[in-house]
Amino acid sequence: MSKNIVIVESPAKAKTIEKFLGPDFSVTSSYGHIRDLPKKSTGIDIENDFAPTYEISPDKKKRVSELKKQVKAAETVWLATDEDREGEAIAWHLWQALDLDKKEVKRIAFHEITKTAVQEAIKNPRTVDQNLVDAQQARRVLDRLVGYEVSPVLWRKVRPGLSAGRVQSVAVRLIVEREREIENYTPEHNFKINAHFNIQTGGEIVAELPKALDTYDAANQFMKAAVDATFSVDEVETKPSTRNPAAPFTTSSLQQTAARKLGFSVRQTMTLAQRLYEAGHITYMRTDSVALASSATAQAAKLIEQTYGKDYHQPRTFKAKAGAQEAHEAIRPTDFKREEAGGDAQQQKLYALIRARTIASQMAPAQLEKTSIHIKSSNHTERLIAKGEVVQFAGFLKVYQDSKVADTLLPRVEPSDVLELTTLEARETIKRGPTRYNEAALVRTLEEMGIGRPSTYAPTISTIQTRGYVEKGDVEGTEQTIKIITLIDNKPIETEETVLYGRDTNKLLPTQIALLVNDFLTKNFASIVDYDFTKEVEEEFDRIADGKERWNAMIADFYGPFHKSIEAAEDLSREEASGAREVGIDPKTKKPIIARMGRYGPMLQLGHAEDEEEKPKFAPIPPGRKLHEITLDEALELFALPRTVGKTEDGEEITTNFGRFGPYVKVGSTYAAIGDAGDPFSIDEATARRLIAEKLEKARKTEIATFNGIRVLDGRYGPYVTDGKKNARVPKEMKPEEITEEQAKELLAKAPARKKRRRRPARS
Repeated sequence: MSKNIVIVESPAKAKTIEKFLGPDFSVTSSYGHIRDLPKKSTGIDIENDFAPTYEISPDKKKRVSELKKQVKAAETVWLATDEDREGEAIAWHLWQALDLDKKEVKRIAFHEITKTAVQEAIKNPRTVDQNLVDAQQARRVLDRLVGYEVSPVLWRKVRPGLSAGRVQSVAVRLIVEREREIENYTPEHNFKINAHFNIQTGGEIVAELPKALDTYDAANQFMKAAVDATFSVDEVETKPSTRNPAAPFTTSSLQQTAARKLGFSVRQTMTLAQRLYEAGHITYMRTDSVALASSATAQAAKLIEQTYGKDYHQPRTFKAKAGAQEAHEAIRPTDFKREEAGGDAQQQKLYALIRARTIASQMAPAQLEKTSIHIKSSNHTERLIAKGEVVQFAGFLKVYQDSKVADTLLPRVEPSDVLELTTLEARETIKRGPTRYNEAALVRTLEEMGIGRPSTYAPTISTIQTRGYVEKGDVEGTEQTIKIITLIDNKPIETEETVLYGRDTNKLLPTQIALLVNDFLTKNFASIVDYDFTKEVEEEFDRIADGKERWNAMIADFYGPFHKSIEAAEDLSREEASGAREVGIDPKTKKPIIARMGRYGPMLQLGHAEDEEEKPKFAPIPPGRKLHEITLDEALELFALPRTVGKTEDGEEITTNFGRFGPYVKVGSTYAAIGDAGDPFSIDEATARRLIAEKLEKARKTEIATFNGIRVLDGRYGPYVTDGKKNARVPKEMKPEEITEEQAKELLAKAPARKKRRRRPARS
């Protein structure tokens, strides 16, 4: 056994580090955190200064035993986890769980996994930074208290299985509020004027009116004024401009840019960056610093001057935002000469992006020439403008373009030159309202508001999706008719065109349950989802990390008012908590119809639960319809279901209704989805019969054999046996058509119980 054992978080990191150390060192991995708060209880002693109780995770017990044997045989233990708060906490938990002697433990940290950085860290060990550990503990304890006290209130008052979290609930609030802004937005219509001109020396100029016209009358008047008008150049304006490179990547800016340029999700970007870091190709990928080490700027300078020339090099330092951890660097390559790196195509693309952005940050600005041609009309005072932009000196654009440079070369003209109008068009446009968030936009907003930390954004966005509050999806939009006025043969001709308005792709959309839970939390736990509170908490974590505040005191200040709001929430009625809204009064029973969230999604309730005479009746709200949109007429139609459509040839009744998974027709115990064939209110008998027949035919094709409630079926993933409660795959060596009842029972006896599937909430 080696004299020295180095413990890191991941096997990939261990494999890379081992290359840089001699035979006296052995490198092993903890596979992430080995201890955490217990899952079945808060694990926090509120009466004893909020002391946490940690336990070794069940899946890590074997690993901890192995590590104990390894450290026992070593003279010195080196804890080489990441240099952020989470990494410091992992090192502290290893120290505690492995019962290490303080004299035997040395803490080392580095922001890049290179031979120089690792060996330098070995020369300069330190102790575990308790302030960083306390900051991580404060975050963990606060989030546990919020989750373990608010979530049960949601279970009792709204729906089982829901959850709340300090950052996740605020992220959901942002998405919900943006959706409501869009719902309440009234589209603005205006007219944009575009023109095409030929010039006498050859060539074409495309120009537009700088300001859109607000009304149809104004657009029509402009077009009429253009009849028999002459157009000429009024002014040619040319001026130089420069464009400077962006700062090197932080965690947040990398997530946003990788989404925009490469189409990567936030989680995907962080996974790829982690692999590049562990392989030694880039510096630590969880950072909010834009600083570069002097060794890095020297590398960049040498590469730029050798590749492009001295004119392209311009050393730069970038100012970080307040609160950035300047001990870290920006995300950069560890070796600038390495043009390609990464174990797969996606890693290579991300590496190329990081390398280009870092090199560009040390390059000269791009020199541009902007040209504007102002065009006047003999019949109108408004000026049309054509714009162009030409790159005179590429500078950093040789390496990296963060936004498009037009590089549109306009033909040479002089003032007073007469232009020939070839096309003039006034096109109605519908101004888009607030835009929905995609992942990159949500990250940008969270960072700007100081909510959470960049390292938490990927897991937060993943959590709100897996827990059913948000879905990534498309919005189809609606067809709108717009007017177009075109000057043809010197006459304004009006036409119409159908356009799709409001279409969105790959955006974060709140579900019905997100709307409900957000309203419940903002009303009853305002501090938890308050933007300023969440930001202030992050600042307090920073003060704890700097040793300026005790973590227990910070938690105590928060917990008192917070727990009072938990106690107050117990007095809320379930109906109030479930977003209940009275739609109207049923004309037959004179009872109220209430739209609310039920156990399986949005629903309608006829009457109150406390009515002694008769229990309430219920009807599901169709998918796509929102609680606050349902009208009394729609509700009465839904309570009229199930509707009898007709009968089968055998005389069995066919009914139709809405279910958990959409509209269906039903005969006996057979259900068939209606799909695009219509809706429960209008589908006819012939169509219903066809759907039932198709469903039965499909079932016949999948059924191989049946014995007393046990069926052998040909499923999507191959043949299997089922009794309705358990499923068992048919082994490859068995022929499904030859299975006996005894064999089927034996397969089911060995099969695990079928897990209950969680239903995803209906999307808003």
